[in-house]
Amino acid sequence: MPPIEQLAEQLEASSTVLLTVECQQGVVGTDSALPELAEAARSSGALRNVARLVATAHEAGVQVMHAVAERRPDGRGASRNARLFRAAARLPVQQHSGSTAVRVAPPIEVADEDLVVRRLHGLSPLAGTDVDPLLRNLGCRTLVVTGVSANVAIPNAVFDAVNLGYTAIVVADAIAGVPAEYTPAMIRNTLALVATIATSDEVLACWKRPRRAARA
Repeated sequence: MPPIEQLAEQLEASSTVLLTVECQQGVVGTDSALPELAEAARSSGALRNVARLVATAHEAGVQVMHAVAERRPDGRGASRNARLFRAAARLPVQQHSGSTAVRVAPPIEVADEDLVVRRLHGLSPLAGTDVDPLLRNLGCRTLVVTGVSANVAIPNAVFDAVNLGYTAIVVADAIAGVPAEYTPAMIRNTLALVATIATSDEVLACWKRPRRAARA
C-alpha cells in the first residue's frame, strides 16, 4: 500500500471522482440476475464498503458517478459479439431501461449531485460512454474504482482509465467477483501493475482528514 501522504495527494477532493460500477439491483441486489455475484458482493462486505465510500465522498465534496449497464427491452443497440452478452439475454432478470433492476442498489445512497451514466453496449463503463468527457469536464485526475465484477467490468474500467491518462485507484475491499478467491488474485497479479491499490478504510481516512490550507 502507498504511504498515506501519497494516497491523500492522489485523493484530493477537487480532482477525484468515485466511480461505482454496476452496483445496481439487478446485479448485486436481492433479486439479482447473477445471484452468485450478488452473494459475493454482499458476503465479502464489498457492497457495504461501496456505500461507506459513497457516503463519505458526499461529505467530503468528492464527485460520485454511478455506471449502470442496461438493455432496451427490444435489444436494439445491445452487443451480441461475445458469449457473455448472449447468456445475459437469456437470464430471467433483465437489466431493462427504466426497470427496478437498473436502479442503484441499497445500501448505496444516490445524492442529487451524483452523476448516473447508463450504457446499452459493451463491457466497459468508460469505452463508448459519456464517462470520459464528464470526467474531463469535472477536472478529474484520479478515478476511484469500486463495484463489480472483478472478472470483467472492473479490469475494463481500470485499463481504460489508465489508457485515457487518469490515475486509477482500486479499492480492494470494495470490488467483488466470482469465485471469491479470483478477486484478490486479479488485484495482485494484474490491477496492481497499473493502479494504486488501497482499502476502503485508507480511502475514508484520506477523505476525513482536515483539508490543507491553501498556500500563500
